[in-house]
Amino acid sequence: MSTVTVIVIWGLAAMTAAALAGFVAGWKNRDYSFWMAWCFMVPPLLLWLLVMPKRKGPRPRQPSLDELDRLENRDHPH
Repeated sequence: MSTVTVIVIWGLAAMTAAALAGFVAGWKNRDYSFWMAWCFMVPPLLLWLLVMPKRKGPRPRQPSLDELDRLENRDHPH
């Protein structure tokens, strides 16, 4: 098997794992952007996500850039 074939197979696995991680994370009530990014970088993490229990309560989310700026500037008024 050539190097190019291995790279193509890994790339397809990474894209497929990221897409599936988005659906599974939504189903498990997890932060889908976090899991999509990590499963793209390390596709076998999708298996870990599958065995994790479903989360109760609201889905966690990352703060927006505006919220982060507001928090950082609160301590340092100009």
